[in-house]
Amino acid sequence: MIVLGLTGSIGMGKTTTTAMFAAEGALVWNADEAVHRLYARDGAAVEPVGAAFPGVVIDGAVDRTRLAAALGQDEAAFRRLEAIVHPLVLKGRLEDLEAAARRGVRLAVLDIPLLFETGGDAAVDAVVVVTADPEVQAARVLARPGMTRKRFEAILARQTPDAEKRRRADFVVDTGRGLEAARVQVREIVGTVLAPGWTSPRRGLPPGGKPIQ
Repeated sequence: MIVLGLTGSIGMGKTTTTAMFAAEGALVWNADEAVHRLYARDGAAVEPVGAAFPGVVIDGAVDRTRLAAALGQDEAAFRRLEAIVHPLVLKGRLEDLEAAARRGVRLAVLDIPLLFETGGDAAVDAVVVVTADPEVQAARVLARPGMTRKRFEAILARQTPDAEKRRRADFVVDTGRGLEAARVQVREIVGTVLAPGWTSPRRGLPPGGKPIQ
């Protein structure tokens, strides 16, 4: 099974792009959805997050609004949260990928906004970065309900810059050129990685090969 890591800064069109990969037959695994499950009632993150940030658990689930308020702009608090959540997300991802491989899935796409920031790029066969011009990105994000320029800039500050993401990418999908152009790019990527003899540029192994320990 080929595993692609898909990432991109806020407002670049990751959701639209992952839907295109799904339309091409790929299994899509979404990191944000995984976190939502962890925060939901009886989720594995509820108890440890509640212990680390008193008052954020309501009716057996993590209240994301209260959690955001507890975090504020405190980088140390963000790191405490990440130390709890990231290992749980990784565990769930590995379990889901193992199950997909057993089902015979040929291509999996991991939608992970903080792929580079969390080192997830080391565990995939190739990285796809979704991008768009800064003006397009800003217009998309600032059109979201409740979004402000200050909040947008704070989010960007915690993400690897777009230029650096593109530099480290194996494939780039530019959503700023229109949906059909992006769809063509996605189909080309799928065709490339599923072609016989394609070799992962990151693992230096044939697709599905066993990593060197």
